[in-house]
Amino acid sequence: MAKNFKIQQPKMPHHLPELAFQLTEEDPYYSGALIKDCFISAETANRLVFDQVTFKNVIFEEVSFSNIELTDVIFDHCDLSNADFGAGIIHRVEFQECKMLGINLSEATLGNVLFNGCHANLSAFGFAKLKQVKFIECSLENSDFYECTFQKLQFDKCAINEANFANTPLKGIDLSNCIFEQLNVTWMDLKGCEVSSDQAIGFSRLLGLIIKE
Repeated sequence: MAKNFKIQQPKMPHHLPELAFQLTEEDPYYSGALIKDCFISAETANRLVFDQVTFKNVIFEEVSFSNIELTDVIFDHCDLSNADFGAGIIHRVEFQECKMLGINLSEATLGNVLFNGCHANLSAFGFAKLKQVKFIECSLENSDFYECTFQKLQFDKCAINEANFANTPLKGIDLSNCIFEQLNVTWMDLKGCEVSSDQAIGFSRLLGLIIKE
């Protein structure tokens, strides 16, 4: 079962020196640093690279970091609401109890990524590729997973009401312990999706079937 897979954790040194973040065009590469208790506001950059970096209690405001590269990175209690990480490459990254309302991860490539206890309603993953990714106890209501590619992906006790999975194959995806009343799905892509008996009745009713108790 896909839900039994393991993901690689970020590879971090024992000590990270604290860094005051300052965006410079000359050096778009940040490595081996702790960035904490600050605002990153009204910044725009293309192809920023973060390697072995921990962000702790950082608030991102009006930030557009398209094509960002994140490798061995931890976001710990950060606010990434409406941040633009579109078309990013995100590998061995953890988002721990982050606020991510409306974050843009469309067309991104995610591998070995953990979202744990995150509030990510209205987040955008359209056309993204997600391989070995776990969402644990996250709120993903009204999020967009349109035409995504899933490989070894887990939703564990997530709120996903009105999430959009149109044109995204859900074979092997277990939604049985997730909370939702309605999803936007393509019926042919539901084949092989694991749901609870109550959820199956709900899908049947959406098909126009009359369920006799």
